Amino acid sequence: MAAIVPAKDEADRVAATVTALLALDDVDLVIVVDDGSTDATAAVAADAEALVVRHPANRGKAAALETGVARLLEEETRTGSDPHVLLFADADLGASATNLEPLLLPVLAGSADLAVANIPRSASSLGAGRVVRLARGQIEAMTGRRIEQPLNGMRAMTRETFADATPLASGWGVEAAMLVDVLRAGRRVVEVPVGLTHRRTGTDLAGRLHRAKQLRDVSTALLARRFLS
Repeated sequence: MAAIVPAKDEADRVAATVTALLALDDVDLVIVVDDGSTDATAAVAADAEALVVRHPANRGKAAALETGVARLLEEETRTGSDPHVLLFADADLGASATNLEPLLLPVLAGSADLAVANIPRSASSLGAGRVVRLARGQIEAMTGRRIEQPLNGMRAMTRETFADATPLASGWGVEAAMLVDVLRAGRRVVEVPVGLTHRRTGTDLAGRLHRAKQLRDVSTALLARRFLS
């Protein structure tokens, strides 16, 4: 399994995240996509034994994920290895990324095509309930499935499932749109309780601006998919 880690200005946490991911029994490769960082994210990740690819300027999470998967294909071609199952993980998980093992098991066992982490509410971003409720309701209306944490970025999936979701929706709508795409394609989706910690978006001005952008992007991505139904 290969872990794809989009990262921007995460020099203080990315090394611990990479180390924790490489400690997972089923992960043999970590690819960090430095999405236009202005700090030492790329160098720190490389020192932690990640394979690093860098965007000179910030292109967003969807582009980082697609770049990571493309770099994985290059590495598989170079080494002649079999295609890897994918794990997407945020760069700020730190040592808690060692808890991701249960997320991998349903996909590796062949009982699910996509597994989404369901983390404790106390570890989620503060004040994000409105966007989550919007995504949850719209996904259920379009697919008939209720996903409790539709915006969670920690996901394990087959390569075929990832292909069903491409091209990925831009901005912060990538996770919600992915669920609609793969559920419509008939893929088996499960949620797995996982104990993770990461940097939470606060309730200050920066946090409110982030959630406003998130609401905009999720709404736009899901509206586009409603018209494609």
